[in-house]
Parts: sequence; C-alpha cells; structure tokens
Amino acid sequence: MQFQTPLVPARLIRRYKRFLADCRLEDGREVVAHCANPGSMMGLAEAGMKIWLEPNDDPKKKLKFGWRLVDHENGHFTCVDTSVPNRALRAAFEARLVAPLAGYETVRPEVKYGENSRIDFLLSQPGLRDVYVEVKSVTLNRQPGLAEFPDSVTARGAKHLNELSAMVRQGHRAVMLYLVQRTDCARFDLAGDIDPTYATAFDAARAQGVETLCFGTVIAPQGVEMAGPLTIVA
Repeated sequence: MQFQTPLVPARLIRRYKRFLADCRLEDGREVVAHCANPGSMMGLAEAGMKIWLEPNDDPKKKLKFGWRLVDHENGHFTCVDTSVPNRALRAAFEARLVAPLAGYETVRPEVKYGENSRIDFLLSQPGLRDVYVEVKSVTLNRQPGLAEFPDSVTARGAKHLNELSAMVRQGHRAVMLYLVQRTDCARFDLAGDIDPTYATAFDAARAQGVETLCFGTVIAPQGVEMAGPLTIVA
C-alpha cells in the first residue's frame, strides 16, 4: 500500500484530544495534523519525536496533514494510522498472499454481522467454509523485539472476539489477525496487564476455535506492505 501523497518529515510537539497533533515542519512552520489512532499510542507520542506527515489539498478536509509514521531514527519505523492495515491486507487477500487464507477468491470488506458490528473481511469460496477475519493494528512495544496488543483497555476488542466465537459455533471459520505496524519486532503477545478482560476473551475465543494470525510489515515513507508471519507468544 503506497501513500497517495509523498510524506514530509516533522517533529511532534504534542498529541491531544486523541485525534489531533501539533507538529513542526522542517521549515519551522507549526501545523495541526489528524491522528488516525484512538489508542493510547504508548511510547509513540513523545514531544520531539521525528514523524512523517501526509499532506492533502482536499477542500473537504479541515486539517491539511495526516500523521502516518513515527521514525525511530535507527532504521525502524512505526505506522500509527490504524486505517492502514485494512488497506494493506485487502490487497494481500486479493493477491492471495496470506498463505493460511489463500484458497479464498472472494474478499468482501465491512460486512455486517454479530450485534451491530461489521467484520473487517469476509472471505468466501465455493466448497469452503466462509472465513470471518477481524484485524487489529499493533504498535505497542515495551520489551525489545516484542509487540503487544492492546495499548489501552478495549471493550470493543473483547466484543469482537466474542462475536468471532459465535461465528465458529455457527460452523464458519473465524480469524483474529494482528498486523504489527512496526519494523523492530519479531514476536507478538497480549498485554494482559493493560486489559485483563481482553486477554480472557482471547483465551476463550481460541478455546472455541477462533484462529490467530500475526504478520509483520515493511514500512518506509513511501508506503506500508505486509511482511511474513511473526511468532505468537500468547
């Protein structure tokens, strides 16, 4: 998935009201950028961090910049835009690049299911069980090489796990897919200390047959692409 507009470097001044960030461009101008991330962004929103913004000239958008990346300035990046995983994964599903799900030709995003919910992807193929795929963006890193989810309490995430379990009971396949949007991690685990309820829901869903997948990403200011599978510690 390539960014539509070339990104520009900046320094973070502060993130506030969850979806706003004050930033300083290289020419010294201060701008407000949209932050498409409802989580805590633990470790990713410190003043002075190098970040990358995507400019836009859409007259319908109030903010003319979107915050896309954190540049750790050691060769590694984190993508903080939670809309990116679905875009990257849709392309991967349609190209049949996700090996455990490569047998499915029809890819439908945002299909209604459960209790007033929409599944990220519904995959179908004649002769095979439908697959309900829920996607989560993972950006938390508290130990070297280890990515964790969630970075804050997520009642919505636990609800999704329960609804995936219901799909399994109805005879379908259900997959919880974690896409790690940072390039410095090779393993994945649950942050049970941050949200014990989510961890309990995860264990219950896996016991009922919900499958778990985790993939890394290749990230650069040009775009984000899905990479290979990561080791699941949970």
